[in-house]
Amino acid sequence: MTEPTTTERVLAALEQLVSLCFLTARERPLRLFFLFIFPLSLLAVCSIYIALHLLAPKPRPPLPSEKTYITTLPDGSVSHPKPLPCWYDRWHAEGCLLAAEEPTTPIPVPVPVDTIEPAEVEISVVVPAYNEESRITVALEEMVEYLDANFGRPGGLQERKNSRPSTPHRLVFKHDISKPPLPLSGQTQPRGYEILIINDGSKDRTVEVCLEFSRKHHLHDILRVVTLEKNRGKGGGVTHGLRHVRGKYAVFADADGASRFTDLGRLIEGCEDVVDGSNRGVAIGSRAHLVGSEAVVKRSAIRNFLMRSFHFVLMILTPPATSRIRDTQCGFKLFSRAALPHIVPYMHAEGWIFDIEMLMLAESAPATPVLASDGSVIGTSYGIKVAEVPVGWHEVEGSKMSLVADSVRMAIGLAILRASWMLGVYRRRLT
Repeated sequence: MTEPTTTERVLAALEQLVSLCFLTARERPLRLFFLFIFPLSLLAVCSIYIALHLLAPKPRPPLPSEKTYITTLPDGSVSHPKPLPCWYDRWHAEGCLLAAEEPTTPIPVPVPVDTIEPAEVEISVVVPAYNEESRITVALEEMVEYLDANFGRPGGLQERKNSRPSTPHRLVFKHDISKPPLPLSGQTQPRGYEILIINDGSKDRTVEVCLEFSRKHHLHDILRVVTLEKNRGKGGGVTHGLRHVRGKYAVFADADGASRFTDLGRLIEGCEDVVDGSNRGVAIGSRAHLVGSEAVVKRSAIRNFLMRSFHFVLMILTPPATSRIRDTQCGFKLFSRAALPHIVPYMHAEGWIFDIEMLMLAESAPATPVLASDGSVIGTSYGIKVAEVPVGWHEVEGSKMSLVADSVRMAIGLAILRASWMLGVYRRRLT
């Protein structure tokens, strides 16, 4: 009789192990659970937790030079670097002060939303730019034409015209009824706009092109160029810009001009429709209404397949409100100023997936009072409501996104992002 081979021995051992497990499960199920299932499950969770700590993105703090900006001067020259206003620094400092004054306060420290500095202009536009010298001028032309016509320029350079296509929502920037109203002479509403170009380590003439545009259109100290020494990705650039906005509304728009900027009025209307009692609201541009149109049909079959596949993964991995949004990736999103402290300080994703983290943070924002028409509190509302607004859009050549590779990275990034928030690797906290 021939001796069994190594493979046969291994198969026989596995068969005995399975048989032993089956008998144990049938006769002593609790013993099997505590000896095998529970330890293996615990090991798996710990392994995933450790892996997430190693793989989850950790944004780097800004460098000193990245908290300055340059702009053009009336004589046509370029200014020396100037300090960039930063509502986030004050917000963070007041949160740390609160923790120091009340050591019994649990961490993370809840920071009051009203610590954000008052708005100085009406609209802040954040434009992330990486090697965009050939595309950004067209986008800036459309922005400035629309902003000049609808919001004017601060400092009396141009009188503000018919400001917006609709009457503001009754709760938008509603006066705090617990404080006495300001005298009429002191009631000043911020006017005008600013454009923050976040140069994400470009290696071409993006900065020079923007400054030439500013010089041509006399956008002195209105168009500001902030340069990141090291490339951070689109999400990192947008987050950095939103930390420094001065507007009642903050909107970020892609440098390629693919989204129709003249639809900004629609975003403002959408934000005003969903704003809560604390003046928090978000409105996002959506291309979902274009599905089936010529602009989408002409895309390659693989691009449409990847788009639908990503949306399917999104529905599975994101919380309810975010999963119902039909287009999370359009580069045209607007935030009320009061919504920023609930979103921007807790951002981690710096790549293509950052839009989804913004929407998840809005959905999970702390509750705020719901006010009646007389200002009385009648309940609470959890999360910041998001309005999905149809906007015009067209394909622009020169995209830096690798179709297949970046789609795979986005799916992996989404899984890591969702798991990190679920398992506590990411938390709302002061750091």
